[in-house]
Amino acid sequence: MTNQFPITPPPKLVGDWLTEAADLHLLTPANLDYLATRAAQWGADQELEACLWHLESTRCNQIVITTLRAARRPKPPSLKEQALKALVSINSNFHVYGSDIETIRRAIEALPND
Repeated sequence: MTNQFPITPPPKLVGDWLTEAADLHLLTPANLDYLATRAAQWGADQELEACLWHLESTRCNQIVITTLRAARRPKPPSLKEQALKALVSINSNFHVYGSDIETIRRAIEALPND
């Protein structure tokens, strides 16, 4: 029997992340932080869910629970928001980063062909 901490990702999930990282060609020494980030996000999600469960079990106001979840797990910015931020960055420092170009390209490709 294994003594596994509650916020330790299950071995299958870690295996899935390794496969995903390999598919994305991320298994390089410089990019192994991808796996660490996924594990940290997973652990933080487990902790948040435990806290929310505790609040619900103590009959805490549902608005407080919803507000806490929204504050701790905000929606990621839309592709449009990311592209606009990239343009502001390019405009403010007069330097074009490859990631900015890629974000703007994806945003333009997402537009309808009208």
